[in-house]
Amino acid sequence: MSDRPTPVGALLRAAPPDRLPEVAAEHLRRHHRAGRVEVLLGDLTLTALRPLLDPDGPLGDVLAQRCFGSQRPVADIASDSARTYLPLSVWGERLGVLSVETPAPPDGCLTEEFATVADELAVALRAADAVTDRYRRAQRRERLTMAAELQWELLPGRSLGDDRFLVAGQLQPAYAVFGDHYDWSIAGDRLTLTVLNGHGDGLEAAVLTTVAVNAMRNARRSGANIVEQAELASDAVYARFGGDGHAATLLLEIDLVDGQVEAVDAGSPRAVIARDREIQPVVLEQQLPLGMFGETRYETQKFLLEPADRLLVVSDGVHAAAPGGRPPYGESALLTALRRTRLQPATEAVGTVMRNLREYHGGVEPDDDAVTVCLDWRR
Repeated sequence: MSDRPTPVGALLRAAPPDRLPEVAAEHLRRHHRAGRVEVLLGDLTLTALRPLLDPDGPLGDVLAQRCFGSQRPVADIASDSARTYLPLSVWGERLGVLSVETPAPPDGCLTEEFATVADELAVALRAADAVTDRYRRAQRRERLTMAAELQWELLPGRSLGDDRFLVAGQLQPAYAVFGDHYDWSIAGDRLTLTVLNGHGDGLEAAVLTTVAVNAMRNARRSGANIVEQAELASDAVYARFGGDGHAATLLLEIDLVDGQVEAVDAGSPRAVIARDREIQPVVLEQQLPLGMFGETRYETQKFLLEPADRLLVVSDGVHAAAPGGRPPYGESALLTALRRTRLQPATEAVGTVMRNLREYHGGVEPDDDAVTVCLDWRR
């Protein structure tokens, strides 16, 4: 019989879904002479890395944050030991960081083996998220409002990508969002992307957004195009709210081969394109928000992305924010923030825009929630 160790992927698939970090850590200790192992998950704001194996332990340090941001292994070598940080990511979504301590610096082969463990663990964590609350609890510093719980449950993730594109989104404030939302789906060479701003606040806004998003998904999963998605969602929202609630929505379908974009602009989300050193608005004719009237019909408009373009879409909680009577954030501060992101990947750029928005408020409490989505087309 072979004495080769059981592959870590098989061990994780056989493990209880809430015990994945322990299984990965035991595998590393038994077969790779690892000492202390920690699994760090990004919190809801993606500004801190929270430990799973030792919940009372320290947050991820600056090297762990560097690994999380760069999505590359980072080594910390001391005189008597070494610590290697490896990204936990799957399909372009950053989940966290795997930290492994060894008696000596790992060579290239061992680092590759650590990376394999991290990759298998990331896939398993993504799958287990639907059947255990352990990982969701670890990501939270405080209790979410009911509206925020609905919104986070609706999200497709916080980033998605491959060698063709990278898209990332962020909600703010994370623990008390109301009606703002984003969604995406990839099918072959077409990426469907929506940004939505539900009318009102509190639980009613979250319910409205839930109806609209699930109606669009229902249409999309039945093979409908973005016009049909918008019309079904509009009819569903109107049937539920009778015109008293509506959802301003931008629907985009992006051809990842030639950069052609079909758009349905149903309200207030705004889009800009960063191309080389220039930033230009995407000018679209606004149509009625979803659900404002019964049997509303929509038309598509088109624009073109060029290789290496960055597309940024923001809700009115970003572009129309005017704290303390200041000019709207979108008039100039948004462009300044976007220029700061020029060398950052989309996953970091959304955080930069949101941090700049918080600074723009200067301590004034925002009167609206906000969503930012950033797409890099890599062709």
